[in-house]
Amino acid sequence: MDTAMPDHDPLKRSFGDMMVNNNSSSSCLATDTFNCITDQNDTTPQGLASVLSNHKEFFPRGYQSKVFEVAVKRNTIAVLETGAGKTMIAVMLIKQIGQAVFNSGVKRLILFLAPTQYEVIKSQTNFRVGEYYGAKGIDEWSLKSWEKEIDEHDVLVMTPQILLDALRKAFLNLKMVSLLILDECHRSTGNHPYKKIMKSKINFDSYDCLVKDFYHKMENKPKVFGMTASPVVRKGVSSAMDCEDQLAELESVLDSQIYTIEDRAEVHVYVPSAKESCRFYDKAWCSYVELKDKIEASWSKFDASMLALQGSTQSCYKDMDDKLKATRKQLSKDHAKILNCLEDLGLICAYEAIKVCLENAGNPTGECKLYQEISLQCRYFLEDVLHIIGESLLHGDNFSLDHGFDCSAALGFGYISPKLHELLQLFLSFGEAREVLCLIFVERIITAKVVERFMKKVEVLAHFTVSYLTGTNASADALAPKMQMETLESFRSGKVNLLFATDVVEEGIHVPNCSCVIRFDLPKTVRSYVQSRGRARQYNSHFITMLERGNTKQRDQLFEIIRSEWSMTDTAINRDPNVWNLKACASEAAKAYVVDVTGASVTADSSVSLIHRYCQLLPGDRYYTPKPTFQFEVFEQSCRCAMKLPPNAAFQTLVGPTCRNQQLAKQLVCLEACKKLHQMGALDDHLLPSVEEPSEIAVVKSKSTSAGAGTTKRKELHGTTCIHALSGSWGEKLDGATFHAYKFDFSCSIVSEIYSGFILLIESKLDDDVGNIELDLYLVAKIVKSSISSCGVVHLDAAQMTKAKRFQEFFFNGLFGKLFTGSKSSRDFLLQKETSLWSPSNMYLLLPLEPWSISSNDWWKIDWKGIEACSSVVEYLKSSFWHARSYSGGGNPLPDNVQSSTIECNGRNLIHFANALVNVENIKDMVVLAIHTGRIYSIVKVVNDSSAESAFEGNADNVTEFSTYTEYFNKRLVGPAEGLMFISPRYHLQFPYLTSAALRYGIVLMHPGQPLLRLKQSHNPHNHLVNFNDEGDSKDGMVGRKQQQHVHMPPELLIKIDVPISVVKSIYLMPSLMHRLECLMLASQLRQEIDCHAPDFYIPSSLILEAITTLRCCENFSMERLELLGDSVLKYAVSCHLFLKYPNKHEGQLSSWRSGAVCNSTLHKLGTDCKVQVSETKCSAFLTCQGYILDSPFDPRRWTAPGQKSVRTPVPCKCGVDTLEVPLDRKFQTESAIVKVGKPCDSGHRWIGSKTISDCVESVIGAYYVSGGLIAAIHVMKWFGINAELDPSLISEAITSAFLRSYIPKEDEIKSLESKLGYTFGVKFVLQEAMTHASMQEQGVTYCYQRLEFLGDSVLDLLITWHLYQSHTDVDPGELTDLRSASVNNDNFAQVAVKQNLYTHLLHCSTLLQSQIREYVNSFHESDQGTKAPKALGDLIESIAGALLIDTKFNLDGVWRIFKPLLSPIVTPEKLELPPLRELVELCDSIGVFVKEKCTKKAEMVHAQLWVQLDNELLSGEGYEKNRKAAKGKAASCLLKKLQKRGIVYSRGGSKRRKQDTDPVVDSSSLGFLENEDFSGKTKPKKQKIENQVPGDSNADCSPAISPSHGPPVIESINKKKGGPRTSLYDLCKKVQWTMPTFDTTETKSRTAIEFGEGPHKRKGFNSYVSKITMNIPSYGVVECAGEASADKKTSYDSAALAMLNELEKRGQLIINESK
Repeated sequence: MDTAMPDHDPLKRSFGDMMVNNNSSSSCLATDTFNCITDQNDTTPQGLASVLSNHKEFFPRGYQSKVFEVAVKRNTIAVLETGAGKTMIAVMLIKQIGQAVFNSGVKRLILFLAPTQYEVIKSQTNFRVGEYYGAKGIDEWSLKSWEKEIDEHDVLVMTPQILLDALRKAFLNLKMVSLLILDECHRSTGNHPYKKIMKSKINFDSYDCLVKDFYHKMENKPKVFGMTASPVVRKGVSSAMDCEDQLAELESVLDSQIYTIEDRAEVHVYVPSAKESCRFYDKAWCSYVELKDKIEASWSKFDASMLALQGSTQSCYKDMDDKLKATRKQLSKDHAKILNCLEDLGLICAYEAIKVCLENAGNPTGECKLYQEISLQCRYFLEDVLHIIGESLLHGDNFSLDHGFDCSAALGFGYISPKLHELLQLFLSFGEAREVLCLIFVERIITAKVVERFMKKVEVLAHFTVSYLTGTNASADALAPKMQMETLESFRSGKVNLLFATDVVEEGIHVPNCSCVIRFDLPKTVRSYVQSRGRARQYNSHFITMLERGNTKQRDQLFEIIRSEWSMTDTAINRDPNVWNLKACASEAAKAYVVDVTGASVTADSSVSLIHRYCQLLPGDRYYTPKPTFQFEVFEQSCRCAMKLPPNAAFQTLVGPTCRNQQLAKQLVCLEACKKLHQMGALDDHLLPSVEEPSEIAVVKSKSTSAGAGTTKRKELHGTTCIHALSGSWGEKLDGATFHAYKFDFSCSIVSEIYSGFILLIESKLDDDVGNIELDLYLVAKIVKSSISSCGVVHLDAAQMTKAKRFQEFFFNGLFGKLFTGSKSSRDFLLQKETSLWSPSNMYLLLPLEPWSISSNDWWKIDWKGIEACSSVVEYLKSSFWHARSYSGGGNPLPDNVQSSTIECNGRNLIHFANALVNVENIKDMVVLAIHTGRIYSIVKVVNDSSAESAFEGNADNVTEFSTYTEYFNKRLVGPAEGLMFISPRYHLQFPYLTSAALRYGIVLMHPGQPLLRLKQSHNPHNHLVNFNDEGDSKDGMVGRKQQQHVHMPPELLIKIDVPISVVKSIYLMPSLMHRLECLMLASQLRQEIDCHAPDFYIPSSLILEAITTLRCCENFSMERLELLGDSVLKYAVSCHLFLKYPNKHEGQLSSWRSGAVCNSTLHKLGTDCKVQVSETKCSAFLTCQGYILDSPFDPRRWTAPGQKSVRTPVPCKCGVDTLEVPLDRKFQTESAIVKVGKPCDSGHRWIGSKTISDCVESVIGAYYVSGGLIAAIHVMKWFGINAELDPSLISEAITSAFLRSYIPKEDEIKSLESKLGYTFGVKFVLQEAMTHASMQEQGVTYCYQRLEFLGDSVLDLLITWHLYQSHTDVDPGELTDLRSASVNNDNFAQVAVKQNLYTHLLHCSTLLQSQIREYVNSFHESDQGTKAPKALGDLIESIAGALLIDTKFNLDGVWRIFKPLLSPIVTPEKLELPPLRELVELCDSIGVFVKEKCTKKAEMVHAQLWVQLDNELLSGEGYEKNRKAAKGKAASCLLKKLQKRGIVYSRGGSKRRKQDTDPVVDSSSLGFLENEDFSGKTKPKKQKIENQVPGDSNADCSPAISPSHGPPVIESINKKKGGPRTSLYDLCKKVQWTMPTFDTTETKSRTAIEFGEGPHKRKGFNSYVSKITMNIPSYGVVECAGEASADKKTSYDSAALAMLNELEKRGQLIINESK
């Protein structure tokens, strides 16, 4: 009923009225602000221009201003022609209202429901504009996503469906909207989202209330502005009253009033009207009756063949029935398309239509044979019809449409229809003009495609570019959205002249230069007529309608459309704007369910799609798609619907209420299902499938970046943990101290080699497995076995502590540091002053023991005699330096205690030392100190027939400028220095350090005739923990790879130390021994933190040490093996916990949760968040777990004992952190490749790879599992924050629930399977569940194996990994990973299913699965490796493992006893086979060649091509498969066979290390960075990444190597820094696929210093390296050249690489671009 309301129009409300809210002062502010704008006549054209002045100058037209004025005052539906600028009116409204919102300070949005207008709004306003459409994945957005969008944008441009969905999910609320703009608002009818947003109702029967949805339920509604060119909502109008009713209905739905311009003159000026005309064509005279009969007969024949094939198979399941119905339906559709094209377009287009159908015909490869045969019937039909029509064409498929093509003759033969002929003539009338933009509207997609093809073949139209544009529906003919946009843009830009389109482009596109629109097929509605005509935007454009002569039906249809348009326009113009006729909207109240918490709602009609979406997210596979099924129970006048959900849904069955029809019954049962799913938690409070995370398991959702937390690219700065056991406070005690004593014993493999025992005195008591260990130390050609044992406690008094500290200070500084410090001008004896060299954080003593005596009652004694001897030497040196500082020059003053200038020798066998006379027989192996250098030596022998007057050989300092030793010690010139004299109080030796250009030593020898002594010098500690005797090349500075250095020295320059040489030899072992002991202390410390509350299990410190040691440490152990095991343990524990804790969650949810819980980003967070409490007196209050990680190789030269002063170059801290721990901050994270990982600064800060922290968490879990089993592993997981306990009560509940489950047992199947497994189940249901595939839903089964598969996957992963870990203790960690990958995979498990004949027990209802199993079993018995295993077979094995675990009450050992025989034989290193592509890459890595690839998509298949360039031959391999990975695998297999024929075979050992006699160029990514370098001096190349050519690029060269015809390759200028030339050469080889070059390096040693380089790069050294480089250039030959002599091997590589690059340029094989 219409109601006149002349006095008050509720639509006449301004934005200020809309913002009124008594509870909000800000709203009042908004009202005042807006009224100020509107009350000052600011809506004039000049005022509007100022509103838009911030962007392109826009001066609104008069009619635009009028519409804007009305729209500001009231809700308005603007009815204007297409192209009249309605969008700009909307922009003016957005600016006006948006500014008012901004001034109010209240966050309100503006919604523009027209996604095609995004760019206009963005470019014409200053507001933050967001764009939203389905392809952006908005359906998956959460509340947080929407809140972020709302916060970051002012205007949201979106599709109506996006808004409707957001309102239903309560992500958006119209209360937050100030302006709602609806483009093409005439669509507000039926089920369109506009109608549902604005006018739908919700009926709450159960709550006894009726409310209106979204817009109409609001008190303060947003302002509404609608835009349309045709405001009628139906096909047309039958009368003026009908027209008024439709307009009123639109106004009622949109709560707005229609407004249009009465005076159309100005509109016609700005909006050019297309000249309308009709183009008539004759009725088709050719009926093709005979041809149609043949086509009909062919269709009938093949349709009958399909039915016969379908009936021939008895075991056909429902999935096949559905596919067969779809195939028959497609056959009928193709048949109809062909007939339609034949009748409407003629023979040629019908022929093209058949080819289109053939192109769209699916490829049934991979489907079952029955489906393949039936699909082929469809193709056979098309080929048959193609043949039939081809026979009707004189030249078959070769008919010509060239310049000689006779249209009239073709029309006469029926090749083209009169309608198509007329269209062709119309195009010919355009002439040769190339600026034509013509849009041709057709009704069907097939018409657009075939006519487009036809027109492309007509040569007289060759100057036109032709294309087509259709919708994105699910049909095979549809265009992808991207192609749509590209085609439309091409048409808009003029690249396409003739565009055939369906109604998809009738609305919403803007092509200003469109000069002609042709309606090839008549429009069906007035809206379609008006909108399509509006596409003709150019002045003097044409709108042509094609009509058949004499067809009155078409004529009447067009007349009715034109009349309806006139009536619509007239009614809109003549309506009284002050009278609002409210028409009751005939919309039926819909039942709905609303969530109280959020307001999210689902109606009966939207509930069906929500249920389908819920099911789509349930786990499925290619054999089963989860979806609901419906069964109807029909009564006399009503019906009822019963719904079944998939077996992995939250519930399975539900019966809905009785309704009057089936559609409503289906909707209401779905609505009830939505309500129930929400109540069960399967749908969240926004009525979306629930994705909540388990609260007890931390999950970190990593961002989609390759450098996030836990990745290899990211590096983080972290601190190091101090070792508490090393600290001590005894240094301050004056009355002595008590120590825990640990004895060091040494036994050399060479019996005659004696090493003195030592004692470690430390304040803290060490754990037994730290203080009682054995360790092998590796020296040159010998091994020293060391053992550490606890000796109880020992007390030292103050005097003993002082002497012990002196011993330690003297020897460790004399051997590894400097006893003389300071500059040349002021040299000091380190121990002269009482300055403390001791730190409370590193306080322990290492003292020598007396040789063990059998007769002694004490099994160990500290060698106090030797300690006191050292003290005497120290005092002697202190006294000497005191005298030196007392001497003021002039004569030779001596201390009072010096007796004479010379001590006479009573015999020739006495040797004069600085502090003693020693018999020559006692000199060998004597320990001495050189008083001019402060270095400690041991005497090798007396050099007879030599003296200080002998010829100087230069072997002391490699200098040969002096004739004798006397001259050397007296006349060695040095740089500037002040005078300083050392005086020997016993022998009156003077060692003055004179002034500039004076003598360095200035030593006047008193006994130059004494024989020289050969001394053994070695003042650098070495790493004795790794056996380098077996390495190819030595590490820099390592023992055994350099010739032993000796010096010759006069005896009187040496101070005798009464300590046996065995003590010195043992001290040289101390850095390595103590390093290992310190690492064990660190591991023990971590163990104490972890086990502080659970001492029930014992984990060896050595195992924890392995778990915290990375490969970078270059030890003979690392965390890799434990990490692999820990990964499986973690996966198993989390899987069991989730399985038991959440019995109603499906496998997809459990898998998602598990993936999040065990991913590297989560483990990284757990590792970094795990705070370790420490005593504040010992270290910082808290340390993070990553501080325990050992990530750098042991550098013995940087190791210092307590009391030892480091002489190494300091590494100052540059990070600005004062504490030991580094905060977790972004500024301490980097991806820079030049940052060195592992090396700590002096503050203990070091860079660590982010993934290393995640790996360490897994390795620690693995260590606890190895020693303490699952209980210990769960304990440490809990310490890390992973709550994955296996609650016994939950295990019992799971078993009880399975025992009580109602099901129909298949007893025969169960007994047969039990006999094959060798195990009888106590709970039979779990075994039957394990056999049941989800497709059994077809037979009403409400369970499946998916959850058991989830559990069994982790069970087998752990059991097999544990078996491999125990069985292969010596294999490389990478190989262990490969063994697990080869054992734990679906293909391997599928083989088990077939070998053990278990596959026959799989229960399913899938014809495809049945066919694939049969095919796989046949190929398996025939040893055909080409057939891929169905995933369901592997799933069966995993689910059986899960069932066994439950039935054995989670007894892993019990499961393994059953499964080990089934899995045997388990792969071993000898029989390990890598995937082909991996094998190819490793093989090419080992021989120094590159692999390039090109993948192209051809229909549903991927064509992969791989190339390998050998020295003189280019090899290629090809593969076709459904995905890139499989296709590349086949291509790799092909290449491997070709390489094998040429004698190039993959060897696993050979792939790990290149041949020792060659040294290839390394990966540029690793050049110059220590983190990627082997510390033996070799740089390890990373695995190469296969070079990709652009997929699908038809212009890409099929040959990856650059051929001579393409010219020489071009590279950028060469970086001359270290590693730069090698990088350039590597990149060149990779680019053009040349074989990697080889280097041959020659080392030359010199006794004199050699200068290398120039300028700032100038260096000196005694070894020089020259590298020769060899390269084989394909089609050219071998090129050899050599580099310059360099100070190190890598620099010589660079020199040789640079020489090669220059030589290649010289020979014309390369161009170096020096422009940069």
